[in-house]
Amino acid sequence: MPGKNTLQLNDQNFQHQVLDHKGTVLVDFWAEWCPPCKAIAPIVDALADDYAGDVPVGKIDVDANPTLASKYGIRSIPALVIFHDGQIVNQLAGYQSKDLLAAAIESARSVPTT
Repeated sequence: MPGKNTLQLNDQNFQHQVLDHKGTVLVDFWAEWCPPCKAIAPIVDALADDYAGDVPVGKIDVDANPTLASKYGIRSIPALVIFHDGQIVNQLAGYQSKDLLAAAIESARSVPTT
């Protein structure tokens, strides 16, 4: 179960929650059957708590939302995609440390807002 600050993303709310958001958003593309996805889930949830009210952090199940996974070229999971003002600014595949993900979020936050 995701953390209290982790957004549950899907085909219906992705546009509003991610693409229309002014600023930075971290999206975790994952699947229930994926062991590395389960391993990184607590890190994603911790980042959602750390950045609550500042940087939205969400998870999208690729099995339940294959159109979005295809649209963004997700070929391996977990895939952590950082958007800024609706555009992809960074994409990381596989298990990543909390420090590396936090650094990637901070880097994305420094992108000038359009």
